[in-house]
Amino acid sequence: MSDVVLYDYWRSSASYRLRIALNLAGIAYRAVVVDLLNGEQRKDTHLSRNPQGLVPVLEIDGLQLTQSLAILDYLDQTRHLNLLPHDPAARAKVQALAHSIAVDIHPVCNLSVAKYATTLSGNDPGMPAEWMQHFIQPGLEAFEALLGGFEQSPFCTGPQPGLADICLIPQIYNARRWQVDLSDMPRLLQVEAACAGHPAFAAAHPNAHAPT
Repeated sequence: MSDVVLYDYWRSSASYRLRIALNLAGIAYRAVVVDLLNGEQRKDTHLSRNPQGLVPVLEIDGLQLTQSLAILDYLDQTRHLNLLPHDPAARAKVQALAHSIAVDIHPVCNLSVAKYATTLSGNDPGMPAEWMQHFIQPGLEAFEALLGGFEQSPFCTGPQPGLADICLIPQIYNARRWQVDLSDMPRLLQVEAACAGHPAFAAAHPNAHAPT
């Protein structure tokens, strides 16, 4: 049994990122489901792993790590995944591209945030879909524009998957789940197609981890 343990939830964007990265690194891991819908993230067992009550948590190399971007950085540095360019200027641009999703879109579209917004709306029947669409659509349109500064060959910033791809693909999954129109985003769709054909991304897809 693998001594690498990923505490995740199949539809969690942050967990999806880590599944992709672990697959890219060729790291075998044991997945332990933290059922967010049933509130397992708020129980003492999980809070002892992460006081924030969030997933993912990764146990690796004798460490217990939280926050997906920090874990991705750790995997990049220790497993040499080359998720970011080495040149400082190029690195900053690629990080900005990835963070436009992971830092700007993802937090406000976290399901717990959307559920609270739904409660504040008096349980409006259009919620939480309208909330998700309100933030995801313009966020991905901006990402599409930012992609214009890179050559998709075929991934976001070059010939191999990087940090931007790892952040983008889970957000596209959410966009499709909430019926966001992506038809006017050809660069983004080109990257999606390239990632769909990559085994590390295919094996990380939520459908491959959904409860049966």
